Amino acid sequence: MRKKKGLASVALIVAFLLTACTGKASPTPALRTIRLPMGYIPNVQFAPIYVAVERGYFAEEGLALEFDYSFETDGVKLVGVGELPFAIASGDQVILARAQGLPVVYITEWYQRFPIAVVALTESGIRSPQDLEGRRVGIPETFGASFIGWRALVEAAHLDETKVQLLTIGYTQKESLVEGRVDAAVVYVNNEPILLQQEGYDLQVIPVADYADLPANGLITNEQTIAQEPELVRAFVRAFLRGLQDTLDDPEAAFQISTHYVEGLADNTDVQRAVLQATLDYWRAERLGYSERETWEKGIQVMQAAGLLDIELNVDDLFNNDFLP
Repeated sequence: MRKKKGLASVALIVAFLLTACTGKASPTPALRTIRLPMGYIPNVQFAPIYVAVERGYFAEEGLALEFDYSFETDGVKLVGVGELPFAIASGDQVILARAQGLPVVYITEWYQRFPIAVVALTESGIRSPQDLEGRRVGIPETFGASFIGWRALVEAAHLDETKVQLLTIGYTQKESLVEGRVDAAVVYVNNEPILLQQEGYDLQVIPVADYADLPANGLITNEQTIAQEPELVRAFVRAFLRGLQDTLDDPEAAFQISTHYVEGLADNTDVQRAVLQATLDYWRAERLGYSERETWEKGIQVMQAAGLLDIELNVDDLFNNDFLP
């Protein structure tokens, strides 16, 4: 992977400059490797992280990243028990983790809107959540952000869930829709809908965020890391936000960098550029990384109403804006 090569190059350049100035070889400080659970496969949607690595922003903070493309829920648990310091996770998973006694803390809001949606082909006649009654709806799994988003939509739109046939289909939403195995599917709004539209399909997209306000994807850590290594948290957030800002400022450069980290990305540029472009709108904010307390309050209310949360939580334990630049 290009990651290791890029970091090694940065180290060699620094060593060369020090040698040229002093005439002596200076040892290069070792980088601290951070394993980062991403919650998904390599994807252009992780462009800000790839940019931050490629441009040496993490290396400048003394850090090197090891990408872990495992399930989101696994990353939350590992951070919650203190085995890893950071992960990418959605805010709803932070709420559930805190309810289970895991001391995870959301430290950087990445997505400004919850990115889960229900998509259907226009020919299905589905136009609103109520039209899903009597239909087959495919969902990747019955946990994680997709399931939380579905449950929030059911509650907020007052759907009679007994009239919906919910089918677990794994990550085959596009194929299942096109082949008629389901009438609608729960998706990430900046992924499957873009792929289908690029193939010429007419769609109806029902974003969960239009009905329920939930805290979306961001960076999480735990109380132990905050207490014992606050400078590490600040450094990690700083490097990430630099990559995010660069991606927003120059999406094309970010896309080119992503081709070094995502296999096959360069072979499907039109579709993947469209995916990145659609995703940018979910990242933009007046202040990158900042969490609004009201969003977390509404998230808790929605999850309680949906029967996903049965205890009271202190909202201020869930997120922390103190580490933003």
